Amino acid sequence: MESGISITRRGILTSATALGAAAAVGTTLGGALPAAGQTSSDSPLIGKVKAPDLHVMSFNIRYDREGTQPGQPDYWPERKPLVTAFVELEKPTILGVQEAEFNQLGALEAGLGPKYRMLGFGRDGGAGGEYSSIFYDASRLEALWWDQFWLSDTPDLIGSATWGNTVTRIVTWVRFRDLATGTEFLHVNSHFDHQSENARVRSAEVVRSLIADSGLPAVFTADCNAAAEASASYTTLVTDGGLTDTWLAGKQLTPRVGTFPNYGTPSPTGNRIDWILTTPGVTVKAAAINTWTQDGRWPSDHTPVQALVRLP
Repeated sequence: MESGISITRRGILTSATALGAAAAVGTTLGGALPAAGQTSSDSPLIGKVKAPDLHVMSFNIRYDREGTQPGQPDYWPERKPLVTAFVELEKPTILGVQEAEFNQLGALEAGLGPKYRMLGFGRDGGAGGEYSSIFYDASRLEALWWDQFWLSDTPDLIGSATWGNTVTRIVTWVRFRDLATGTEFLHVNSHFDHQSENARVRSAEVVRSLIADSGLPAVFTADCNAAAEASASYTTLVTDGGLTDTWLAGKQLTPRVGTFPNYGTPSPTGNRIDWILTTPGVTVKAAAINTWTQDGRWPSDHTPVQALVRLP
């Protein structure tokens, strides 16, 4: 495989019995909106689900940008309680986040609650840089093994980038066992590059191989920085790669809008750049592009995307 990633070496095909580290941090709240308007609601679109269903979410929470001021849409201290309130309302079983920095993780953990765990490190190594981490309900799922690697020709080298991207990009994956059903599955989470088409396609090829080599039912969550149904990386993963686009496969709970409104009104003609994909055989019961706000404020410049699925 061109990327140089050894799937077997990463242990994805071997169940592990124990898992050591998961981070815990803290904060709280509660509050939600339908996809083209801007009215919050106290009712989740999907919310906490029971076995055998899984509630999957992908959410780019927007990094804590320096230099922002109170009242600006990007200002993290004012977005922080919104992020907490939103995940507290929806309570996904598994959540793939993008752009989260170490100081932002507590907002997610506070909303999800003490039964959730987080796996992943910063893309600069340790706590440094943005996380593409995975949060999961540990009362429902057991993490058997996990790993993180860099999307480059040297995947084990921290901070490496060799495919034309100037920003470091990573993949975090977890092999889960559903404690309710015994089913094992793979969750892969990533954030593809925003500039280099070559990097996006190479990243898609790596993800496709990772999922195929696992032999497991799989869920992929990501900000792919590419248009669903109209990009080379989508072709690699879905059209040619055989993965299922959950937005097209299940009941659509919300109107279709672009997933990067950048704190503006979501556009029905905007690009869906945040995706949840699954392997064939995973039943997609519902999907949503969640335009939740609270008091007119957005938690992020991206809309979270959600899916209700059932493993084979």
